[in-house]
Amino acid sequence: MEIPDIHTSVLLERSLDLLGPALGRPGAVLVDCTLGLGGHSEAFLTAFPELHLVGLDRDPNALRLAGERLAPFADRIDLVHCTYDQIDEALDDLGIDQVEGILFDLGVSSMQLDEVDRGFSYSKDAPLDMRMDDTAEFTAAEIIATYSEADLRRIFREYGEEKLADRYARKIVAAREDGPILRSGHLVDIIQAATPAKFSNSGHPAKRVFQALRIEVNAELAVLERALPKAIDALAVGGRIVVLAFQSLEDRIVKRELAKRSTSSAPAGLPVELPEHRPELTLLVRGAELADDEERARNPRAIPVRLRAAEKIRQAEPNRRIA
Repeated sequence: MEIPDIHTSVLLERSLDLLGPALGRPGAVLVDCTLGLGGHSEAFLTAFPELHLVGLDRDPNALRLAGERLAPFADRIDLVHCTYDQIDEALDDLGIDQVEGILFDLGVSSMQLDEVDRGFSYSKDAPLDMRMDDTAEFTAAEIIATYSEADLRRIFREYGEEKLADRYARKIVAAREDGPILRSGHLVDIIQAATPAKFSNSGHPAKRVFQALRIEVNAELAVLERALPKAIDALAVGGRIVVLAFQSLEDRIVKRELAKRSTSSAPAGLPVELPEHRPELTLLVRGAELADDEERARNPRAIPVRLRAAEKIRQAEPNRRIA
């Protein structure tokens, strides 16, 4: 099966529209911070013949497949195995000071969801893995085996926004006394048995627990919080950033960082706004954009997406940048 058949890039045309004005000049650089299977990157490289792409991904399998897909553009790409909070290090290693475009397509990729053995899905029985980088050691099975009831409750509540976090944590700790919980099917059975009947129409009971485990295994929110300031700092004046988020926890982080950078830092009541207090960004969309009805019908994975975008209008002084 061809890669385009197993992955449809979300909000592709809109991303092109928003980033395009910054990418037309010779030597422009776009960083695809979540390369995945390369769908967005392929479209940008095709649309902008002089564009150079830096593609980042923590998943070696994604890098390999994207490299095959992007082989026709081999002289215009650099693919780097890293988490996207290492964007500054990746650019330094490549000798790139500033870039014209940044794209984040957050969350778990279609390939990772569809590869049953990686354990991301609660609908298929598989080892409790959930590593986006399968060269890492920390897995969901280790969390289930070693976290205290309080820590399980915390991640289910914070990362899954799960109302039954207390109940599920308690039942998991009790169940593991009878033997290790190593497979997703076993965990789903425990969660389903612990779910009161009145919640039976609230979607699959394991959905939020699996989201929480995935976020914890991959430190997704912490990585995103570190990555966004570095990405914005890497933008040249006139450069643009587009972020696609698929769940509310990610979107809140994105919203907060873009709002901070697009707001004056001048103290209240200051009669004149000094240059160093002026916003670094201007927002390109109002609030968070959703996929339109046509795309949502064509590609169900576009249903939860929230797009935010901004343009760099001022370069901050180094001492104001966030490490």
